[in-house]
Amino acid sequence: MKDFIKVMKALSDPNRVKLLKLLQEKLMCVCEIQAALGIAQPTVSKHLKILEDAGLVGHKKEGLWVNYFLTDGRKSPYAATLLGQLKHWLDTEPEITALHIKLSGICREEICKKAQ
Repeated sequence: MKDFIKVMKALSDPNRVKLLKLLQEKLMCVCEIQAALGIAQPTVSKHLKILEDAGLVGHKKEGLWVNYFLTDGRKSPYAATLLGQLKHWLDTEPEITALHIKLSGICREEICKKAQ
């Protein structure tokens, strides 16, 4: 039951659900997620850690970037099931639609250039 509770708690925050919906579109770094959700970098990192611990999100380092992605759910059957269903859920919600539109205008190279 511990794995089930961990996955459910990970999905209990609206920003974490939005983050998963963003990662359905593409691999993303923390700065892109931060720009899309409009929340602070430490908060994004905390959300990613919770999602990763639940087996919903993974990461890989590619050069200077650490890219986050949705896992296949191998770590937990509950994660696998919820990730599979989430693909079909919430797409018509106004907040999710707005995020997808916003995502199309986010460029990591531009964000990092502004930060320097």
